[in-house]
Amino acid sequence: MQKWLSVIGMGEEGLTGLSSIAQTLLQQATLIVGGRRHLAWLSDHPQLSQQPQLAWGSPIETTLEQIIGYRGQPVAVLASGDPLCYGIGATLLRQIPIDEITFLPVPSAFSLACARLGWNQTEIETLSLCGRDPNLLHQMLYPGAQLLILSADRQTPLIVADKLIQAGYGHSRLTILEHLGGVKECQHSRTAHEWQTLGQSSARSTHLGDGIKIADLNTIAITCVADFDQPAWARIPGLPDAAFHHDGQLTKREVRAITLSRLAPLPGQLLWDVGAGCGSIGIEWLRSHPRCRAIAIEQHPSRLHYIAENAAALGVPHLQIIAGSAPDALAPLPHPDAIFIGGGLTADRLLETCWQALKPGGRLVTNAVTIESEQLLFTAHHQWGGELSRIAIQRAEPIGQFLGWKALAPITQWQVIKPRK
Repeated sequence: MQKWLSVIGMGEEGLTGLSSIAQTLLQQATLIVGGRRHLAWLSDHPQLSQQPQLAWGSPIETTLEQIIGYRGQPVAVLASGDPLCYGIGATLLRQIPIDEITFLPVPSAFSLACARLGWNQTEIETLSLCGRDPNLLHQMLYPGAQLLILSADRQTPLIVADKLIQAGYGHSRLTILEHLGGVKECQHSRTAHEWQTLGQSSARSTHLGDGIKIADLNTIAITCVADFDQPAWARIPGLPDAAFHHDGQLTKREVRAITLSRLAPLPGQLLWDVGAGCGSIGIEWLRSHPRCRAIAIEQHPSRLHYIAENAAALGVPHLQIIAGSAPDALAPLPHPDAIFIGGGLTADRLLETCWQALKPGGRLVTNAVTIESEQLLFTAHHQWGGELSRIAIQRAEPIGQFLGWKALAPITQWQVIKPRK
């Protein structure tokens, strides 16, 4: 099928900034789709304003079905900036092959912001908070980081300022860039503490003081400055145990780092964290890459609370949490690329269920601390192969006026890769 769907990026200048190719495709369209802000620009162009129009609805799947109903006829979708940079492009590609789509991007908000600030686009962190949990910000914070964030609306900068302060980054410089690329372009820069103060003083007013009225269309630039006593959490496995709230059911730091190296997270892959405890394995799996996915399965009510709290605090609120006991709770879940069994290893048929659900080429890792659990691992090793390891950790602790070595409970670890058929 020939290309019938045109996805046209637009800047602040509206239709006047479109290329001649984009304008031709728009004029030929039997249907024009876009947000209400984009469609409003058509009213100044009599020929285009008479063409059939469709605004994005909720749920978005309904609008997608309507677009697909025009398959084979010329359809134009209006989008902001670069449709494939946190835009509608990725959503359309999940339903329609690229062979049927023409993308015509203009500079994204990130490109324009970097041009204004003199930032190298290959060295920055980017995030969209349009319809996404602001706690995602926590994963990206480290001293000296340069972040660019797409705002959902005028409230987003104040929410971000609050998150920075909570995370120990209140002295970070937060710049709001409004209407990038348009005649109303401007920017306002304050520390997170100063933005919070302005927000509190404004109460319900749309003005923040100092003559500032934040526009709904804005991009946030952050130069991260950590408080002097704020620890920096690395993204490689092995966060300090103190990074997690827990009741003692925690895979200790050294063992956790070894375990995650065995699980070998890759972008886009799915982990089952079975018997998740406080969620440390699943959380560190997700922190390794923004596209990693994880499901934490836990039956203990208070630990379910710890998992959610830790996931939000460490920047991975998208961790999926399942309340239930394995193996029964595993049946409806999508097949994983990796499985970690941290608790409940002796549950009837748990190992067999996990092995059957694991994708070919997937990794299964489990840690045992009891003799009964070890016996199960020896049997599994005999049946499915893999590697058995013994992990013994000692930490220096005070003994009177001196230091002595205190051993943690030794861990028997089994790791196996499921053969590809």
